[in-house]
Amino acid sequence: MKLARIIEFLRNRLRTVVRLCLALLALLVLLDAIPGLVDKEPAHTTAEHLPGFWSLFGFVGCVVLIIVSKWFGKAAIMQREDYYDR
Repeated sequence: MKLARIIEFLRNRLRTVVRLCLALLALLVLLDAIPGLVDKEPAHTTAEHLPGFWSLFGFVGCVVLIIVSKWFGKAAIMQREDYYDR
């Protein structure tokens, strides 16, 4: 019951939640840009040396995962409501 109340609380304040997440992402990028704070010596590629690369990579990966799963759900998994009536 408590989880449902928490979800409803967050849904009612969706704009605030989105702004908070974007602020957290910006903070992670800024912290990553401070020299010496994050050790980037063992990085394998040039892109990993860019500030905020992994934050951006994770964000883009989540967006792609959501888009692909919605497309797959509509294309292959979901059926019409009268599927069994035929």
